[in-house]
Amino acid sequence: MKHYQIPVVVLLFLGSLSLSIAQTNDATTPLHLMQPEYPTPYVIPQKENITKVLDRVYTFLDKNSASKIVNATTKAEITNYKKGNEDIMFEPGSFRLTSYEWGVTYAGMLLASKATADPKYADYTNKRLQLISDIAANYKEQNIKDKDMLKTLHPEALDFAGALCAAFIKAKQEGLKANADPLINNYIDFISNKQFRLTDGTLARNRPQDNTLWLDDMFMSVPALAQMGKYTGNVKYFDDAVKQVNQFSGRMFNKEKGIYMHGWVQSMADHPQFHWARANGWAIMTMVELLEVLPKDHPGYAGVLAQLQAHIKGLAKYQDGTGFWHQLLDRNDTYLETSATAIYTYSIARAINRGYVDKMTYAPMTLLGWNAVASKVNDKGQVEGTCVGTGMGFDPAFYYYRPINVFAAHGYGPVLLAGAEVILLLKDNQFEINDSSIQLKVPGKNNQIK
Repeated sequence: MKHYQIPVVVLLFLGSLSLSIAQTNDATTPLHLMQPEYPTPYVIPQKENITKVLDRVYTFLDKNSASKIVNATTKAEITNYKKGNEDIMFEPGSFRLTSYEWGVTYAGMLLASKATADPKYADYTNKRLQLISDIAANYKEQNIKDKDMLKTLHPEALDFAGALCAAFIKAKQEGLKANADPLINNYIDFISNKQFRLTDGTLARNRPQDNTLWLDDMFMSVPALAQMGKYTGNVKYFDDAVKQVNQFSGRMFNKEKGIYMHGWVQSMADHPQFHWARANGWAIMTMVELLEVLPKDHPGYAGVLAQLQAHIKGLAKYQDGTGFWHQLLDRNDTYLETSATAIYTYSIARAINRGYVDKMTYAPMTLLGWNAVASKVNDKGQVEGTCVGTGMGFDPAFYYYRPINVFAAHGYGPVLLAGAEVILLLKDNQFEINDSSIQLKVPGKNNQIK
């Protein structure tokens, strides 16, 4: 029989391994307290850290979005708008000041000022809304050489009216000095009287097919109608807003899954259900924004609240372990998408802060959502992982392979809204790591395992 000599280094390794096993086991170590390898920081976010993220976003946007108008030929800055007799355009920038995405950004900046008590965010919004108002008041259309400004003067779709209308009204109610009423009235007239509707009054489009409902259009219309109801006191705007939520939901909400399909075409016998994340974001944000101003004694209030609660319950089932949601909510092999995650984070945080849903149930997932979103704001203040503008499709490849881009404007407003609302959530509630997980802290109770 041969005898083999085991190298000393191997003996030392086996000895240390045995010692390690002996020291780390169920009898010697509280294994439930071992630190997992989380892909997204699993921490309770702090206001100062959230504010740093918002500051980076602000700095990037302030440098990369227009804040003045220039001569369309010479590109010289124009400071005297009263002349109104030269061809003008916005100064070059990376984003369009009159897009619906920027309507969300203006609202996000306003909320960020409330949450941080820093006026620079609101100043960003007010400066640009004042600029848009000044152009509309002082320049003839033949002198305006910016096609996007012309579209907001003569909306061709809800995209050019709803989000800006809501932002203008919010800004006016928070101190904007501009005479924005002509623009506000123009926007709401388009939504109420000019946008195509189905025979039952549901706002619709004739693209990509005739008589098509886009879930996005809940947001492109309802918050403006709701804000107009508050602004004017005219209940007809509330009535139309509630009707839109109910009629979109009746056709497009999958009660079993608790989420919405993206598109609905009247002529289809079967309706392909692609549960696109950002469209679901527009829907949840719509209901939160409506409940914010809808009188509680309005006959539609309880129904909208119940629909919001059902949607939040459905969305909670599809949150990924990273804190993000997928591009198609119920298809985990689609990519993790930032703008939708930010919209859900904002909307659920606001629903908690307004008492629409239970904070013990939904606050931890909301904080995880913010941690995920924050990880996508790079050092430049750019928001990564946002799906570009997206029409409607009826096959999976269309949604699976939509590009992402840091200049996809859809990501910036939601990030501002999410960070601001989470700051407000943290202000009014305390959280703790309880038995290794993030929990709402209940005063006077200590349920941690020792």
